[in-house]
Amino acid sequence: MKRPVKMFVGIAIFWLIVFAGFTPAVMYLWNWLMPAVFGLHIITYWQAFGLMGLSWLLFGGPRMFPRGGRGDHWRHRMRERWEQMSPEEREKFRSGMRHGCGPWRKEESKSAEV
Repeated sequence: MKRPVKMFVGIAIFWLIVFAGFTPAVMYLWNWLMPAVFGLHIITYWQAFGLMGLSWLLFGGPRMFPRGGRGDHWRHRMRERWEQMSPEEREKFRSGMRHGCGPWRKEESKSAEV
């Protein structure tokens, strides 16, 4: 077989194993918690499989591997802003980050600003 076909078959087998392994876990956790906590009905293996598929569609798939592109725009904008700052502005920013910001700011840094 050619390499892309082998890779596709390998990935398909991997995901089958993942779903086959996680489906019973979802089913057992659901059947253990949901009827007792919320009074819901127990589910079957295939319902758990469908629940996993639904959650995958709604929440963007499994997060096993880091995905490139998410947050890159933010990171790029912050780098541009950082490069446009003067050394004094950079030091002021570092100092603010070191001492906390917003309602979590330490008391001594609040009194120093006033």
